[in-house]
Amino acid sequence: MTEATLATAPAHKEVSVETPAQRLVRKFVANRIALGGLAVFLAIALAAVLAPLIAPQNPYDLAGLDIMDGAIPPGGEAFSGGTYVLGTDEQGRDMLSAILYGLRISIGVGVGSTVIALAIGLAMGLFAAYSGGWRDALVMRLVDLQLGFPPILIALILLAILGRGVDKVMIALVALQWAYYARTVRGNALVERRKEYIEAARCLGLPYARIVFGHLMPNCLPPLIVVATMQVAHAIALEATLSFLGVGVPVTEPSLGMLIANGFDFMMSGRYWVSFFPGVTLLVTVVSINLVGDHLRDILNPRLQK
Repeated sequence: MTEATLATAPAHKEVSVETPAQRLVRKFVANRIALGGLAVFLAIALAAVLAPLIAPQNPYDLAGLDIMDGAIPPGGEAFSGGTYVLGTDEQGRDMLSAILYGLRISIGVGVGSTVIALAIGLAMGLFAAYSGGWRDALVMRLVDLQLGFPPILIALILLAILGRGVDKVMIALVALQWAYYARTVRGNALVERRKEYIEAARCLGLPYARIVFGHLMPNCLPPLIVVATMQVAHAIALEATLSFLGVGVPVTEPSLGMLIANGFDFMMSGRYWVSFFPGVTLLVTVVSINLVGDHLRDILNPRLQK
């Protein structure tokens, strides 16, 4: 090879290896719809967290309410001055402030119950798959028993026993969700436990907990990301349904479902805004989460990518 050829030869470029996490982020960012859904949900969640700072009033402080400001339509002027962007309800409660405070409970219950149910389902699924035998059969029969009944029916029965309250609703939602995670984890763990790295860990005499949580669990987490994302939206919608039916959160701690229920009786009288705006907020929140979950499912499932 001549010196001229060597001089014109392209320089060797180092090939960087993309990690699974980097690939996930790159593919997610490339989808504008999923990215937009995530941005909308983060904006809603941030507004809920900052509700005490950005809300025009505390809608559940009775001393700050004025009955003269009751049933003001969107954009109407207050009796004491100012404008209500989304109107007020019968008690003079600012609907924008009520929605911001209601989001705190709806999102808090949805995310909190999902995290707790995920932890329980993950532990039960790993235990069933790795132990096998009668332990696996016992766990899966419990899962089949729960999944055999409609979720709303189980929630109504539990809340009829436990009573109303944010903590009671979270207990009911955790009891409904853990079985989905347990079944998903068990299916993936049964495949992983037969692979060489698990057999090698057993031959080395590693402790049971280290094999399960250090080697088996990390490879079962990707499908749970999709399931957990979907379950957050499902939990928020289910909590709103229970509160609308009058068995969820109490009136003193209203969520979006309670706000919709409070204004439902006034829909026919023309005061649509009392239920309409909380309903739209609930719809946008659930749809934004589902958009994120749908795209995560497409990324993590090779068959859907094809």
